[in-house]
Amino acid sequence: NSDGSLDTTFNPGTGANSEVSAIAIQSDGKIIIGGWFTTYNGTGRNRIARINSDGSLDTTFNPGTGADEAVYALAIQSDGKIIIGGWFTTYNGTGGSRIARINSDGSLDTTFNPSAGANEAVYALAIQSDGKIIIGGEFTAYNGTGRNNIARINSDGSLDTTFNPGTGANSGVSAIAIQSDGKIIIGGSFTAYNG
Repeated sequence: NSDGSLDTTFNPGTGANSEVSAIAIQSDGKIIIGGWFTTYNGTGRNRIARINSDGSLDTTFNPGTGADEAVYALAIQSDGKIIIGGWFTTYNGTGGSRIARINSDGSLDTTFNPSAGANEAVYALAIQSDGKIIIGGEFTAYNGTGRNNIARINSDGSLDTTFNPGTGANSGVSAIAIQSDGKIIIGGSFTAYNG
């Protein structure tokens, strides 16, 4: 509750069987969670699930076999589609190198094509008002182009080459927020940005 007490009307049952690393709330109040878990309240859900506002699993959201490794970051687009980032290389059996977009029913959105994607983990992401996506993590390339720990990608999954971070961050980026003026705040383990 807003006073800090536990809201006992929210009942996840046994909840996730391992770490939850990311949470986003849809406009209808349902909650998308991502992390390391493989079940939610005893039902198989590999690293991503949607839960109802009362804490129960939303079974209308079906990710199939889900992500093959951890989901560290997620954000919901204005059209209800969900961008996920992490350590995974497949989603429901289809390649998605550490970033993917999924439809509101849990299926993979195949119109989003990152090709080779990030070559290492994506830990954070944020969606700009124009639909472009800022990603941060511990990668050194996106789809074969050098990008040290931060990049911007277009709404179709391709690299936005007009965003040039130079040498980027010298270590991991684990948090991203976009200001109302479009400037980007990043946090992480880095001690330098573009030198």
